[in-house]
Amino acid sequence: MKSSPRKPGFETLAIHAGQDPEGLTGAVTVPIFQTSTFAQEAVGKNKGYEYGRTGNPTRTALETCLAALEGARWGLAFASGMAASDAVAHLLSKGDHVVMGDDVYGGTYRLFARVFDRAGIDLTAVDMRKLDAVRRAVRSRTKLVWIETPSNPLLKVLDIAALAEIAQKARALAVVDNTFASPYLQRPIKLGADLVLHSTTKYLGGHSDVVGGALAGNDAELRDRLAFVQNAAGGVPGPFDAWLVLRGAKTLGVRMDRHSANAQAIAEWLAEHPKVTRVNYPGLATHPQHALARRQMRAFGGMLSFELRGGETFAKRVAARTKIFALAESLGGVESLVEIPLAMTHGSVRGTKLAPPAGLVRLSVGIETVDDLIDDLAQAIG
Repeated sequence: MKSSPRKPGFETLAIHAGQDPEGLTGAVTVPIFQTSTFAQEAVGKNKGYEYGRTGNPTRTALETCLAALEGARWGLAFASGMAASDAVAHLLSKGDHVVMGDDVYGGTYRLFARVFDRAGIDLTAVDMRKLDAVRRAVRSRTKLVWIETPSNPLLKVLDIAALAEIAQKARALAVVDNTFASPYLQRPIKLGADLVLHSTTKYLGGHSDVVGGALAGNDAELRDRLAFVQNAAGGVPGPFDAWLVLRGAKTLGVRMDRHSANAQAIAEWLAEHPKVTRVNYPGLATHPQHALARRQMRAFGGMLSFELRGGETFAKRVAARTKIFALAESLGGVESLVEIPLAMTHGSVRGTKLAPPAGLVRLSVGIETVDDLIDDLAQAIG
């Protein structure tokens, strides 16, 4: 009796999905189709492409690869993570309601609270670790449940399957921002999510040299609605940007293994430091959702945050004193970064109940030699 062929592994898909050798020359790397338009054989008759905003073969390769990595039927690439978020928001109509976590990227909150509020979209932010609180927040007009896990910057871990079930019962879409975890560590579609969102600027690109975003899902009608927005609003990546993300995705698995190992070691070191009062990292047994993280993640990722005795003043001093960790926004590159969320990436939530602690330090742990990273933090903290 013949057994079913085994499905390709993640690393194989990252290198080959959507990336067959090019037909004309046999090039093993997807070409950069640097063109704005495509010649047509006759009016309405083309070879699958007509205009660069609507489609491009390099972008198609990336979208195919991203879908495969997420275990989804389709993927769509955008010019940034916020362009992808904007496309999702455009699914909503006046009077619709969104339930969102109370610890999310500041730009995401700003989009819904300060841009789409003008279009009559209502927003409720809630601690999504408390499922009953999410159920109470849902209304008859709730159309979107926005799940970010692990969250930015407090590294809360949310139960994707349970939240997706709540959304399904409310006939709302469950959208998971999977940027911190990447598809290598977490597969939200398998856990019931309708849509997965990425800032491909981060781990998928992986080298701090491109800005991009993506969506992935299974529902064909939903894909058509989002593709319409993608084309109509025009927030698409250029072919070179798509190529850079595609190149980065090839090494995602091996990079995430190192990011995770380095972050685990640093989190354990910080947890023992006398000047550190709190460490937020799902890989620590002391993390409130450690058991959940173990169930729904392959490993715990390269992001962590911590608080210092001395508060904001000392935290800013430490961030300015690092030598290997660059003081910079963004995350997910091979190099290590340090930032103060409230003063940098989350300035848009300052003065709200969503504001992170003023003295919180966030690390994007790179793939350098981990002892060098710990030595750098040791001299900066003192």
